[in-house]
Amino acid sequence: MTRTKRWFTGIAVVAGLVAAALFVAASMLLPSDEKIAAALSARFEENFDIGLKIGSAQRSLWPVPTLVLNDLATAQPRPITAKRVTLRLRVAPLWHREIGFEAVDVESAVFPSASVRAFRGRGGADKPEDLANKHMPSGWTLASTPVEHLRLRDVGWIDRRDIALVYDGDVTFDANWRPQAAAIQRPGVQPVTQARAERIGSNEDRWRVFIDVGGGTWNGQAKLDSMPAGLTRITGQLEAKEIDIESVVKAFGRRAPLAGKLSGTTEIDVEGEQVTEFARKLHTRTKFSVKPAALTRIDLAKAVSTAGISRGGRTALDELSGTLDTQGTDDGVILRYTNLKARSGVLTATGNLRLFNRKIDGDAAVDVVDGVVGVPLKVSGTVDEPEVSLTGAALTGAAIGTAVLPGVGTAIGARLGQQVERMFGGKKDEKPKARAVRP
Repeated sequence: MTRTKRWFTGIAVVAGLVAAALFVAASMLLPSDEKIAAALSARFEENFDIGLKIGSAQRSLWPVPTLVLNDLATAQPRPITAKRVTLRLRVAPLWHREIGFEAVDVESAVFPSASVRAFRGRGGADKPEDLANKHMPSGWTLASTPVEHLRLRDVGWIDRRDIALVYDGDVTFDANWRPQAAAIQRPGVQPVTQARAERIGSNEDRWRVFIDVGGGTWNGQAKLDSMPAGLTRITGQLEAKEIDIESVVKAFGRRAPLAGKLSGTTEIDVEGEQVTEFARKLHTRTKFSVKPAALTRIDLAKAVSTAGISRGGRTALDELSGTLDTQGTDDGVILRYTNLKARSGVLTATGNLRLFNRKIDGDAAVDVVDGVVGVPLKVSGTVDEPEVSLTGAALTGAAIGTAVLPGVGTAIGARLGQQVERMFGGKKDEKPKARAVRP
């Protein structure tokens, strides 16, 4: 070994010893893991007025400063929990007295919706930059990109109906919390159920959106605009192609009242002060067509032919089209179906429906050719148990017809029943039993 090589080797050894000494010294100066966990818990409760239990905390300085928090749980009747949260600090911004994270990983967490709502309006929870700056050490600021990469693994959401769904997600951020790319999926669900967004260019707030669901696609674009009074608006247009409705609903733990493959166009529009508001203010408008289609819990033929309340059954349709408007609220999502048009053979039906918290309120008119037009129906009940019946006006009309011209009202009822049965697959040679409606 030459003298020069020995010299550089000696420098490397000394540098290594110094680095090791600095690492040990820094570790000795830092508070213990127990004190870190206690301090974080105290600061959390001070800010949100909700307690937080942290089972343990471990920190390390190499290769990057990292803090791992284990077994977290909020002090609530149904706590928000997480098995592990890992925070990796970025080193470069520290030289400029800025704090930013290279990655934040959340593993095996559970978020009951009611517990999450309890944080609204507390401690700046809806404004993460204000929350961070409020507790920033003197002379330090939040980096322009506070978090570069957010990873979610095995994260569960429990909705107001107590249905638990698990998601995986990844978000890569640019400056000012602008997503560069994002993805979320339902792991283990077939067909694949996932959504992705990719930013278009580096200076535009526009994203390509790709959604795979129900064996079909729901792709398009979305953009973000800054509005007056500090509001942010997101708009978008998506095109749905061959999406199996029953498969989609099943992927999210529910049963569908409608079967068939949906195609159509969707417009998205939402505005608010913070991203956390968007989910509960989201408005969408979808013009759709499903063909062939089937109402999986309603028998229109039975409802018309019996002139009474009909529950259960199935109605096959050649096509169902209309417009669906959804509006998010603090108490759930309101769904309004307008300009509904159903066709099956020589039958057509039109109607409007409103769904809120699984309850149905709507009306329909069944039009049958060959002299019988406009049978009004009332739709009520719940999504799981819908009910269809003739409206009060229809029952009164049938009763008057029977009283004035005995047998005519009954005949009309029988004729309706026969026509509808044939259109929905009934036996053509089967004579329906006539049933008069008494006043």
